Amino acid sequence: PGIQGLIRKDIELLYLFAQLANRYWEDGRRLRPLEVVAEFEKTLFDELDLVREAANAAQLRRNFKNSDLLYIPEIEWDYTRANIMVMERISGISINEVETLKHQGVNLKHLAEAGVEIFFTQVFRDNFFHADMHPGNIFVDARNAYRPNYIAVDFGIMGTLSKEDQHYLAANFIAFFRRDYQKVAELHVHSEWVPAGTRVEEFEGAIRSVCEPIFDKPLKEISFGIVLLRLFQTARRFHMEVQPQLVLLQKTLLNIEGIGRQLYPELDLWQTAKPFLERWMDERVGLRAFLKGIRSNLPYWAENLPELPTLIHETLVQRQAQAEHIKRIDTELSHIKNDMQQWHERIALILIGCTLIICSSIIISLKTIVFLNFNLLWLGLFLGGIGSIMLLLALGKRARL
Repeated sequence: PGIQGLIRKDIELLYLFAQLANRYWEDGRRLRPLEVVAEFEKTLFDELDLVREAANAAQLRRNFKNSDLLYIPEIEWDYTRANIMVMERISGISINEVETLKHQGVNLKHLAEAGVEIFFTQVFRDNFFHADMHPGNIFVDARNAYRPNYIAVDFGIMGTLSKEDQHYLAANFIAFFRRDYQKVAELHVHSEWVPAGTRVEEFEGAIRSVCEPIFDKPLKEISFGIVLLRLFQTARRFHMEVQPQLVLLQKTLLNIEGIGRQLYPELDLWQTAKPFLERWMDERVGLRAFLKGIRSNLPYWAENLPELPTLIHETLVQRQAQAEHIKRIDTELSHIKNDMQQWHERIALILIGCTLIICSSIIISLKTIVFLNFNLLWLGLFLGGIGSIMLLLALGKRARL
């Protein structure tokens, strides 16, 4: 009781620290602490809504219906409320009880590889992944010891990704597996995970220095925690911003590492994941994806095909109307330009005419109007006449305008 109020106070304190970090810490903006706290807040309050958790379980159950890799207990909706969730009772061995699994002859290699496949299936095929995969939430159904399957519970924290993040993550994974570090660097720049001005060659070299040492090693010799730490250190050098939407994914990867080490330390994560990702990318961007897109859109195209002539006619009419409108605007602009030019000429005539009249007045007002035997009175009258003519011309232009 009252847990929401307590959590709200803690979240407000976290927001205060995040604001201070964002304002006064050099790396604050790059790490985006306010967005991380907002993601944490959303996750916590989602966990408190047990109807939402039950819906997550139902969705995951549909995604793995008839799967021999993962079983999700059925939700008893008649008894489920916002603060109560009732689901099917399960029977299994905790993933922590490795010795019990060994004693029952469970195929741990298959179990470890199935865990990797389940993770990548959730992230890339379904775009809906269990983001709290610590050992306390995972059990093993060992009735078929050679091909055991997982049983998952606790569906309060689930993750999703945008299509863009999905694509770039899959492409990054494949590039990592192929040791194509230039591709990795280019993908980071294109996805704007690093600033656009980043030198790809320099970033490529930094990634190579982090990732190259971990290849060709079994999982027992690889620490994803250390790899992530080194990647974050590299990211700091290149001003890479933290992606809050990927925090849950990174946390889940660390949980996968812990489970993999427990079950089968010799697991080759790269070879297990690579075929799945290549197949997924082929389905998304290859010939198969192109044909699938045509097949899925064909009914829509067929339904709208009779309207095509009308649409073409309307488009042509609109284009002609736009062309006439543009032509009319061009004509109006041309008139405005001519008017502006005439105004400039009129202003010039007025200025010159006024100047000549002023000079004429000064000359005529002089007491001595003879200079070098030349009567300046005639010069003053001449300048005044010219100035008057210019003013008359300016007035004539005004009448035409």
